[in-house]
Amino acid sequence: MDKEIFEKSFIEKLDKNFPELSKNFDFRFKIFSEFNTLIFELNKCLILELNRASITLTNHLLERLLKLALIYNESGFGPTPLEEWNEKFGEPTKKYNSISLGNSIELCKKKNLITDSEKNILFNTIRVLMRNGFSHADSTYILANIPDETPMYVGNLKRPNDNLKEIGVNQKIIPTFQAIQMESFAKENAKPYFHFVFDLTHKIENRIIDKK
Repeated sequence: MDKEIFEKSFIEKLDKNFPELSKNFDFRFKIFSEFNTLIFELNKCLILELNRASITLTNHLLERLLKLALIYNESGFGPTPLEEWNEKFGEPTKKYNSISLGNSIELCKKKNLITDSEKNILFNTIRVLMRNGFSHADSTYILANIPDETPMYVGNLKRPNDNLKEIGVNQKIIPTFQAIQMESFAKENAKPYFHFVFDLTHKIENRIIDKK
């Protein structure tokens, strides 16, 4: 493929999406500075309409956010002499770094780092649809509301006047149609999902600061 094709596509998407999404580059975290490069990378995916990549990277951001929230909530934040970093972060990292998403959601709620409403969204919607659907490549729940049988029609280009034959196709089990539906879902949900997690990051950071 020619380089010019990529350049044309990139420029078109940049011109189309940058005015709306450029505000996502204007942020300053007081605790979660680790996310600076990650959010820049994620926003570039959104600008270029790399929607499945964006959702998968937002999943990573969310899981890391909840773990870091638990770590910083326990270790504290602010200036610490370098020789004390191992002691400061050692035990909290050991405790929280490998826990599952479900456990991190529960613990963040228990420690008042997220609200009841946020917990319900994270556990019942995002964990099932976004994380399982993209990071685990399980389309089951995303395609659950699609009918088990969709009418499609078969004809013959050599005999266009012949009657079309109707057949029933289950899009939920056929890889080609699964891919089409997942692409459509990603296009519709990539931006609102990122904005939810982006806003949640600021909210959790402020809650940690307020607690300390």
